[in-house]
Amino acid sequence: MDTMRERFAAVTSRLLDEDPRLAVVLADIGVDGFAGAARAHPERVINVGIREQLLLGVGGGLALAGMRPVVHTFASFLVERAFEQVKLDFGHQGTGGVLVSAGGSYDWPAGGFTHMAPGDVALLDTLDGWTVHVPGHPDEAETLLRHAAAAGDDRVYVRLSAQVNGAPRAVAGDRFETVREGRAGVVVAVGPMLDPVLAAVEGMDLTVLYATTVRPFDGRTLRAAVGSQRAAEVVLVEPYLAGTSTAAANDALAEVPHRVLGLGVARRELRRYGTIEEHLAGQGLDPASLRTRISGFLNG
Repeated sequence: MDTMRERFAAVTSRLLDEDPRLAVVLADIGVDGFAGAARAHPERVINVGIREQLLLGVGGGLALAGMRPVVHTFASFLVERAFEQVKLDFGHQGTGGVLVSAGGSYDWPAGGFTHMAPGDVALLDTLDGWTVHVPGHPDEAETLLRHAAAAGDDRVYVRLSAQVNGAPRAVAGDRFETVREGRAGVVVAVGPMLDPVLAAVEGMDLTVLYATTVRPFDGRTLRAAVGSQRAAEVVLVEPYLAGTSTAAANDALAEVPHRVLGLGVARRELRRYGTIEEHLAGQGLDPASLRTRISGFLNG
């Protein structure tokens, strides 16, 4: 199976052939994947070098000129390092574009903390009007990328990751998918956390919702799922900063007595970088740890 980043390069290269409004902006990262597209469309595949603020500035300028920019690098550079340009060159200017990240929370542990961005979605959530997609499989990433590229002048963030689920699921716009139903609580699994969550709650009487779009937050589906429960007990399992969507869930359930537990990446820095699997265990996001934490919350 190809990776999400490989699928991104292949799909976006084809979209460049189909849509003359589309342009790709890179900062050295991912250049090899767009080599063919750069030869075919040299004026619409732009590599600015290792200048991430310029990366976003060029993207915003292309949007002002009527283009649909697709801007790509690691999440730590795309959202964190160039946040002022995201805020001003897109939000303040009222322009749209597609930001596509890689690296995620700890996709390349050997790169160290400079290449990790567990706070990217929370940081972007301080801005207005961003749609945020978190696919859990390359097929889902393709669907969401195609939708984002064709989404008029909307501002869209697509968070690609090396961690994936074993099988794709149908992407139903910005709605959460009900994977299974239960009566003792609701677990919302975001993107690549679905497989660990399903393994963790096996045999437990829980509803599992699957989210590949987290902004806008699908409060309607969450309220419907909670409405059939004995008690409104909700667990959010996100592959980035723990609690990122807790406020959104609380707002969705404002008229319902409820409890929400937000599980994800802790604020503490794990300085032994290891592997993705070791980071999952270190953050308590492997199936065994999730089962213990979810059970403790529900029985507390």
